Amino acid sequence: MENIVPYGKLTTAELIKQISDEVTNLLLMKNAAYGDSALNPAGIFAKGDAVENLCARIDDKLMRIKSKGINDETEDTVQDLIGYLILLRIAMIKNG
Repeated sequence: MENIVPYGKLTTAELIKQISDEVTNLLLMKNAAYGDSALNPAGIFAKGDAVENLCARIDDKLMRIKSKGINDETEDTVQDLIGYLILLRIAMIKNG
């Protein structure tokens, strides 16, 4: 069993690594589950490219934070936002 250290006991460097690993694992899990749809959108309803579609998702997450604030209710939203920003960077790199 993995020894989990409470966040409050970690150094800043350890927290950066821990949180980065959590976001990486979430992105990899969602990428496998959704078939790379964030970077290769199906285009069934939304007709934009990956960058445009990711920007729309980021706007939605920011609006949720704006309306609800940053609290326990929006903790997943913050993590999703971090993931979408990473995916946006990847899409921008792929677009050249």
